[in-house]
Amino acid sequence: MAIAKADFIEGMAKGMAVLESFDTERQRLNATLAAERSGITRAAARRHLLTLAHLGYLETDGSYYWLSAKVLRFSGSYLASSRLPRAIQPTLNQLAVQAQESFSAVVLDADEVVIVARSGNDRNNTSPSGRVIAYGMHMGARLPAHATSTGRVLLAAKTKTDFSTWMKGRMLPRLTPTTTTDPKAFRALIEAVRKQDFCLSSEEHELGVHALSVPLRNSQGTTVAALNVVASHNRLSPQAMQRDLLPLLFEAARELRPLL
Repeated sequence: MAIAKADFIEGMAKGMAVLESFDTERQRLNATLAAERSGITRAAARRHLLTLAHLGYLETDGSYYWLSAKVLRFSGSYLASSRLPRAIQPTLNQLAVQAQESFSAVVLDADEVVIVARSGNDRNNTSPSGRVIAYGMHMGARLPAHATSTGRVLLAAKTKTDFSTWMKGRMLPRLTPTTTTDPKAFRALIEAVRKQDFCLSSEEHELGVHALSVPLRNSQGTTVAALNVVASHNRLSPQAMQRDLLPLLFEAARELRPLL
């Protein structure tokens, strides 16, 4: 959203930038690294690190800092108060029992997608132990939008002008040998997703994993999230996923629409 310059609190923005500097690539940061990753001076990064540690959002050994469990208050409050995860969760669990695969609901955040709901009983029925399949995905996980079926569905929901703005000057990192990285090819891919209203992605984010996604729209027709299913290539081929699971996703999206 737009904000007047007089209303913008620069110190808060810098503090949030420092918090967002911590990720799976860098779990521990000192002042120099935090400054580099947040785009502020080392002196400012040091003060923000000290303040965040004082408030309990970071832990430290005196040199390096890392996130504390207190930061989970934000995600916990979101999950407890947001209608979207609560409305979708029963459907995800029902789908997982019916199809014996992993289902998630995902939203777009800039150049990443974030998992906001996930089936709680997604099990591999070929495993004698009934082992839960994780696929490296969990609640709150952030994945690159360009390489995921959910990201492509959500990008396709943008207007063509907004999508062009999103693409302007953007590099598309290669995550696997099959990741689409050419901008022209990616634009064509998003246009195809827009026309067919679903996306099937095979081993573009993670080798050995196929993913299928459809948009979740509210009663006004606005796309608010993406519903997806992931499966191992050992269990289902992409063609089998589209044949057997796409009708389930479309039906679930239709039933969820009045609730969103």
